[in-house]
Amino acid sequence: MKVDAEKDYGDYVTARAPGLVRFAYLTCGDWHRSEDAVQTALAKLYVAWPRLHNRESIDAYVRRIVVRALIDERRLGWFRRERTTSELPERPVTDSPASTDERFALLAALSQVPPRQRAVLVLRFWEDQSVEQVADLLGCSTGTVKSQCARGLHTLRGLLTDPLSAQALGAA
Repeated sequence: MKVDAEKDYGDYVTARAPGLVRFAYLTCGDWHRSEDAVQTALAKLYVAWPRLHNRESIDAYVRRIVVRALIDERRLGWFRRERTTSELPERPVTDSPASTDERFALLAALSQVPPRQRAVLVLRFWEDQSVEQVADLLGCSTGTVKSQCARGLHTLRGLLTDPLSAQALGAA
């Protein structure tokens, strides 16, 4: 790789890695898995970097790699000896304690949404992607994105408004 291309790649990684890790975390609910998925994606991006001519579509390309890495890791997860836990490794610091509780409740509920629906919700509402962009990113039709989004929102609302689910989320 040329020196200029390596510098461009390094600048891209420095600027985008934290956002990609947050995206991956919201998609899978595990900081360690999200960091691993982003590392895998950035390694694949490094190999493909000299061939990428359209620099505007790199974010979508990397998000696609992250989602696929998470799905592939989930498929092969039964084979690994490590087990993930539902507990967050550390609590973020915020100004308002009420917003922290609400954020944890939302993240706990989001972790109970099926993986494909969770990916659609994160891409649509956290990453602010259009239906067409999400469909392209996940390799499915726009109708599938819309139905997965509707089902995911229905599940999420049920988890957040049902008193029994709210108690279960509070205990987790």
